[in-house]
Amino acid sequence: MSLPPGFLDELRTRISLTDVVGRKVMWDQRKSNMGKGDMWAPCPFHHEKSASFHVDDRKGFYYCFGCQAKGDALKFVQETENVGFMEAVEILAGEAGMEMPKRDPKAQEKQDRRSQLADVMEQAVQFFRLQLNTQGGSSARAYLAKRGLTGEALQRWEIGFAPDAWQGLWDHLRGKSVPEDLIMGAGLAKPSSKGGKPYDTFRNRIMFPIRDARGRTIAFGGRAMDPNDNAKYLNSPETELFDKGRSLYNHGPARAAAGRDAQLIVAEGYMDVIALSEGGFASCVAPLGTAITENQLMMLWRMSDEPIIALDGDKAGIRAAMRLIDLALPRLEAGKSLRFAIMPEGKDPDDMIRSEGPAAVQAVLDQAMPMVKLLWQRETEGRVFDSPERKAALDKALREKIRLIRDPSIRKHYGEDIKELRWQLFRGNRPARDDGFTPRRSAGGGFRDGARAPWRGQGAAPVPLATTRSSLLAAADEAALARAREAVILAVVITTPSVIPEFEANIERMLCPDPDLMALRDMALMHGISAPDRLKDEIEYSLGPHALENLFALRHVAIVPCLRKPGDEEAARLTLAEEFAKLEALRGLDAELAEAEEDLSGLADEALTWRLKQAAEARNRAVRSENEDRAQYDVGENGARLDREERDAFGALLDRIGFSNK
Repeated sequence: MSLPPGFLDELRTRISLTDVVGRKVMWDQRKSNMGKGDMWAPCPFHHEKSASFHVDDRKGFYYCFGCQAKGDALKFVQETENVGFMEAVEILAGEAGMEMPKRDPKAQEKQDRRSQLADVMEQAVQFFRLQLNTQGGSSARAYLAKRGLTGEALQRWEIGFAPDAWQGLWDHLRGKSVPEDLIMGAGLAKPSSKGGKPYDTFRNRIMFPIRDARGRTIAFGGRAMDPNDNAKYLNSPETELFDKGRSLYNHGPARAAAGRDAQLIVAEGYMDVIALSEGGFASCVAPLGTAITENQLMMLWRMSDEPIIALDGDKAGIRAAMRLIDLALPRLEAGKSLRFAIMPEGKDPDDMIRSEGPAAVQAVLDQAMPMVKLLWQRETEGRVFDSPERKAALDKALREKIRLIRDPSIRKHYGEDIKELRWQLFRGNRPARDDGFTPRRSAGGGFRDGARAPWRGQGAAPVPLATTRSSLLAAADEAALARAREAVILAVVITTPSVIPEFEANIERMLCPDPDLMALRDMALMHGISAPDRLKDEIEYSLGPHALENLFALRHVAIVPCLRKPGDEEAARLTLAEEFAKLEALRGLDAELAEAEEDLSGLADEALTWRLKQAAEARNRAVRSENEDRAQYDVGENGARLDREERDAFGALLDRIGFSNK
């Protein structure tokens, strides 16, 4: 319906926004100025204690500084009453004493027919209710009693029974002079394919009236009493009154309860909704036999910012949840989301209410998981990620799903949560090492209790790796050098976290035998990419206030030039490239010599001789580099003695195979 020019302007002039909003809020008398039309109150759209909701009566607009809700009187009525635009206009026009413009004849005729159809549906409700109390409805009454429904509950929900007859309802309505086209138009009967009278849509079924948000009966849901019936549940066909994808069972009462701050629960069927409501959960609805549609999702969000989807604990329930995720992701907005409560396996809310009581259901609802965790569960449950290809496939699938989110802020937070879950899967729960290494625990328990860093040269000697112990070239000094390099690397990336993505793979390969350095490495990987600006805060929160203090107090860390220029990416890159190259060379040399030693079998072949020659040359280069670093890092007072012992041991190894390194 179109409105004449100037009608809305006149309506806004006649009404006071303060009066309209004042029905839903309590004004803050300290901040408000009634004389100037400058009013403040706690926001009616989100829960808060402070008065951040502002109404400017002179301009006719409201705005919430907390949730950013804004609009005029019409928008406020639409949002708080959950009505459409024209309904909001009618409500305010009635309050302002303005007569609504007359509808055109065709629109009026259509509205009259809808009213007639609604009247026919009400007659059907009364017919079915009467039939439930007849002899023919005895089996239906017994079934409902078995499901725990009392007589009072049957009255509240207006449950009835469709008799097992082809024209039971048809004959009843025709006897009341209801036109055939209205019976057919309401979806209560179907035409006969054999040329006979139309026959009832519902036969031998328990009947549940489906009402719209305004309380009009628009359809029925029927549960078959015959266990061999092809359709256990049958809904009315779509009509001028009934659009299955735009309707919810128990919509009106649930909307009213949600307006009183009751948590909105979305169940799967009629009996679940009835059981939940009778059990004290007043705000509950159900879709009508199909997966939740986009329109139904919008209706849910108009009633509640974060509905709980309470699903049956079976495969069908889980599949329904997964489909809903794909529907909801592109439509997420700040403050608008879903939570999922999965019932125990093999049970639905109706079962739990009857067998365990409302408290058991409440316990499941309290554990409802956010949508991001269910998304993660869908992509990872039952799968093994034991290869780079499988991990890459997981990353690709998650990126594609997160990319569906239109709101950049929500998309960013989803990415952060997914990255943390991924870190926990791939790094946080690593299997035990198979190289014989056991991490050393610092005596004081690490950083959190204020202990000084254990790698400062005091306390027990560091424990070398098993591969290092197995080598004739093993030396405790090498482990100290490796830890010194790791400390420098971590200090650089913590100071300039913007370079972490470029060196992420190198950081992941760092062994970090020291548990405190390992903790710093894991924090850098977990938060350095997704939240670089919060990296230091996250480290202090998780590892204690002394973690960074101890790291940067190390002598060989304090002298690194690029640390004096936080955020200098070029200097950080150069330092990291050099440190990683030396660290990789050190680790690779030990591995090569250990492997070569294992291959010795009394006689040397050409390949082994060549490998040892290469190792000898690498050893000479490494020794020169390490001597320079010892002078810089000061990590061992017996470095020179260890060098001589290493060279002597290496020479003995070469002598065993008849190779001279002169």
